[in-house]
Formats: sequence, C-alpha cells, structure tokens
Amino acid sequence: MVHVTGESRYQRLLMAPSLDEIVAAEHPVRVIDAFVATLDLRDLKFGKVEAESTGRPPYHPGDLLKLYIYGYLNQMRSSRRLERECVRNLEVHWLVNRITPAFKTIADFRRDHVAAITGVCRAFMQFCRGQSLYGGELVAIDGSKIEAVASRKKVLTPALLEKRAAALDAKIAEYLAAMDEADRQEAATEAGPTDVARALAVLQAKRDTVQAQAKALAGAGLSQTVTSEPDARLMKTARHGHQVAYNAQSAVDGKHGLIAAFDLTRDCNDQTQLLPMAQAAKESLAVETLTVVADTGYSNGTQGQACAEAGITAVVPRQTVVNPKNADLFSRDAFTYDPARDCWTCPAGEILTLVSVSQPEQKNTYATPACAACAIKVQCTRGKRRKVTRHFHEDAREAMHRRAVEDPGWMQRRRELVEHPFGIIKWMMGYPRFLLRGRRKAKAELALMVLAFNLKRTITTRGVPLLLAALQPTPAGP
Repeated sequence: MVHVTGESRYQRLLMAPSLDEIVAAEHPVRVIDAFVATLDLRDLKFGKVEAESTGRPPYHPGDLLKLYIYGYLNQMRSSRRLERECVRNLEVHWLVNRITPAFKTIADFRRDHVAAITGVCRAFMQFCRGQSLYGGELVAIDGSKIEAVASRKKVLTPALLEKRAAALDAKIAEYLAAMDEADRQEAATEAGPTDVARALAVLQAKRDTVQAQAKALAGAGLSQTVTSEPDARLMKTARHGHQVAYNAQSAVDGKHGLIAAFDLTRDCNDQTQLLPMAQAAKESLAVETLTVVADTGYSNGTQGQACAEAGITAVVPRQTVVNPKNADLFSRDAFTYDPARDCWTCPAGEILTLVSVSQPEQKNTYATPACAACAIKVQCTRGKRRKVTRHFHEDAREAMHRRAVEDPGWMQRRRELVEHPFGIIKWMMGYPRFLLRGRRKAKAELALMVLAFNLKRTITTRGVPLLLAALQPTPAGP
C-alpha cells in the first residue's frame, strides 16, 4: 500500500485557479473587503486617497486599512508580521491584490491615521445599528487595564525622587570629602583632582535634574509621571501587579453582545467613568433612554445623579462599608439615616446631627456628644467620638444599589455581557500590551481591536452571506 501523495511542486497547471477561486465565497475576509469598500476614506481624513500627479505612487489607504483589520482579526498586530503575510498569505493576496508594502510603510499608516482609524470603528458601529444588531435598551459597562509601551522603570514619584536625591547627596559628599583629603595630604596625582571635579560636576547636574523633576511634579499636583510616556500611569493590573498602563473602557449592548462605545483613559480606577461611558453608549445607539449596569467600581453618587438627569437608569451595587483599620468596630451600615430630619441613629440609639459640610469633597459629617459616656463606645470608635459622613448625592448612589440587590440577575447579566469582549480582545492582542506610544495612538489601536471584535461577532451572529448582501451598495434610482 502506498501513501497519499499530493501534486509535484514542479508541475505546471494549464488552467491555474485565480485568487478569487481559492478564497471561499463565505470566507470572512470578503466581509472586510466589502466593508472598507463602503467607506468614504476622504471624509474619514485618510491621506493619499487620490495619488499625486508627480512623485512615487503611494499605496491606496483602503488596502493598508484592510491589511490592518485582517491582522487584528487574526492576532497579527506587528507591522513586520503583516509585511511577511503580504508575501506568503493567500488570503492577504486576495484582500490587497498582492501588494507588498514594507513594514515601515505599514507602521507609518497606523501611526499617521489614528483619528481616521477610530472613525472607521465608529462607522462599523453605525452599520451595526442600521442592521438592528443593537438592542438599545441595556448596556453593560466595564474597564480593564492594558499595559502601555513605557517601562515601569520610567515612573517617577515624589518618594522615588527624594530617594534619588538623598543618594546623590551622599555621593557628592563622598567626592567632596575625597577632594578635601587630597588637598590636605597633597598626595593626589596630577590627573586626580581633575577627574574628581569632572565626576562631581556630573553628579551635581544629575542632582539638579532630580530637583527640577520633583519641582515639576509638585507644581502640577501630580503623584506620579512616566518620563517616556506622560499619558500613561502606573496602575494595578490583574496579572502582572503594578505596571505602566491605560484604563480601557467598553460599553456592551445587551442584544448580541456588540461593543457600542469605548474609550481609553488614564484614570487608575473607574469612579468617574459611569456617566461618560453611559452617555457615549446612548449617543452611539441613538436612544432617548438607556439602562446601564456596572460593578462596584463605578459606584459614585455624583455620577449616578447625572445619569438619572440624562435619562439613564444605572444599576450599580455599592461596596460594603467597612472600617479598614478597625474591622472589629461597627461599620456605617449599623447606623440608620433619617432623610426627613437629616440625622443618623447609632447602635446605642443616640442621634448624630450635622456638624460640618465639605464642599470640595461634597459630603456632610455627622456626630453626637453622647460618645463620651456611651456604654458600647469600645465597639464603635477608638477616638473621642464617632463621626459618620454622607455624600451630597448619596440618595442616587443608594438608588443604584437597590436596583442591583433587588434583582441579582442584573449582575449575572453584566458578567455575561462585558467579560467576554475583553477576553476576546486580549486574546487577539496575544500579549495584552499596546504597540503605540501615547494615549491618542493607543486609543486608535484599541479602536482596531474593538472593530475586529465587532466584526467577528457580527459574522458569528449573521453569517457572511447576509453581511455581504447588507454591505452591497444600494442601486441608484431611475
């Protein structure tokens, strides 16, 4: 018996198949081609849509855009990797008509068209809305930290700068002591004092730099900065501890799990992201009212109040109120608030009244003079008296919390919707780290990943034939 054998690599074909015959009629790459063909690249501000009459002919921006969409859809973000695929990948041959741009040309296209690429992602969202792929009723919001280009070694903090300044001061003191000793003993070589003086000048220059950095931090009111990528910040990530990263935000529609809005922020937490993301989703879905669900990280009374005023119903549980330093003491949940009288009742039955108002922090503070003689004070506070604070918009925060706890299905639905997209996006990234430096450019890369996810999701939901039919241009009337 013989083995199964293929055709000889040296056999010539009399009637070789074309590229269009090699690529299946229902291959996803055809959706990419059809979608880009519907775009007005000039309106999206892509350059070189029309070639100049003189000079070297450029590549068409549509072809390079198709190449990037295909790459992000198939875990290929590197410009060098895409350059190789243009040579060896038959699907890419079909998609870009066998052009073979250099990696520098590919990389420059992504770097130079960050706003246009973001616009392409939003254009596909508009297409999905036109195809009724969005429900426009429920949106789940979540965030995830994605590492930036900059290294953690480039992070500067006041404590680190103080440590560096102390080390430099000690080193400078050593050199000054060495120079004094050499002067006293008159034993230094002719080159010695010159070398020491040069080294001392270098150290003093470094000390001046550290002082300038510390002054700049203090002047800007910053707790940290990244010298090689000021837009990024040191954040706590899920897998790799504290890393230089951005906070990626997404709003996922409840009908088919498509991303309706996204953003890239430099905030280390999600405390102020509920309203911006909910409004972005509402605008993207073109609806008057919307229900949004998010986890405890988004619990914020001010944001909740603004959402209610904007026609957005927020479902957000609040974090459990505890005493982190004194876990054995009564938490604030043991106190009862009376909105009619604007006061609190403590576990001992005493009334806590308003004692101060903080406009910057938007909170009221309540206390009672009865703490000194209270029989259960040791269970309540270790200070002179117990104080309870209440935010100006605590009612809005409590309303969001009640919606979440009265129906546990909201949190289950949130997990089903919002965890999946970030999992797929990070899978498409390979190693979840941006390749472009700066928030504006990194956001364009996030837009490509969101576009790739939505494209993959719509292909799964609708199938290639229906999408190709929907993307065909509408014939002009008589």
